[in-house]
Amino acid sequence: MSKFKKKKSGDLPAISTASLPDIVFMLLFFFMTATTMKDSDLKIENTLPKANQTAKLHKKQYVMYIYAGKPSERYRATLGASDRIQLADKMASPAEIRNFIISERAQRNSEDEKYLTASLKIDKQVKMGLVSAIKLELRKINQLKVNYTTAQGNPVE
Repeated sequence: MSKFKKKKSGDLPAISTASLPDIVFMLLFFFMTATTMKDSDLKIENTLPKANQTAKLHKKQYVMYIYAGKPSERYRATLGASDRIQLADKMASPAEIRNFIISERAQRNSEDEKYLTASLKIDKQVKMGLVSAIKLELRKINQLKVNYTTAQGNPVE
């Protein structure tokens, strides 16, 4: 007589790990392409004023951002509550705008200099004296291409 062996139930085959490195690299490449890096850490409050006639900047690689506003809650203890200017990641005075523009121009080709635009991202509660000081410094360094960043909407509301 022959012996019959009973098949064990619940026995799972081993999982194939041959394609695991492929999956890991696909996920890695996905996150590398889908992730964007922030240019700077905003240390000020920046509620932009609204405007109904706006246009988009097409070449953002030629834009230098100048932020103005009150320091955010996290930085208010060290920086105070008055209006401040932020250039890249550091707080600055209007006199430091000159060095910022010169360093931004130095990082680019001399041919691209004519395309450089200073974009002012100014909080809607900032005093006009600070805005005038920024514009005066930009005029002194001959940075005459200036853009005011706003939010889309009705300016009256």
